[in-house]
Amino acid sequence: MTQWNRGGRPGAGGAGAFSGPPRPQGGPPQGQGGSVDKAKIRQVIEQDDARELVRLAEEYGRRLAEQKLAASQIRGIFSAVRGLEGRWVTESTRKAAAGELVLLKPKLAYQAARNEPVKLLKEMLEPALEVVGEDEARFRRFVDYFEALLAYHKAFGGKD
Repeated sequence: MTQWNRGGRPGAGGAGAFSGPPRPQGGPPQGQGGSVDKAKIRQVIEQDDARELVRLAEEYGRRLAEQKLAASQIRGIFSAVRGLEGRWVTESTRKAAAGELVLLKPKLAYQAARNEPVKLLKEMLEPALEVVGEDEARFRRFVDYFEALLAYHKAFGGKD
């Protein structure tokens, strides 16, 4: 069985062996004017590419954990998104739900102004929020992306 060292390369086990998946090499992707790749975030919401969505969420979830973002800060925003899910399925309630989703942007801005680690989460969510619109498939991918961010944040040691 191949063991992975901390650099994500096959190597001997023992001290310093990393038992999880190999980590991507290099720094964070650089997008337009920020520490996240906004174009890539928009792309994973617009297109149906689950592998890229998971890869991006893993990378960004790790960064959220490194920034010491509390899981409770993510969950508060995530629970608001979950509350919209049931209203997204019917056309008659979708427009209102889409409007409420857009209103997450000022909530994120407020929380980011009060708590430095939330700024990074805000950067990771805003590009996605901008492209969802009233499209149900995009909304589902946004929920998947957000849920994956939360999962990877926790997996990489994000605090509660």
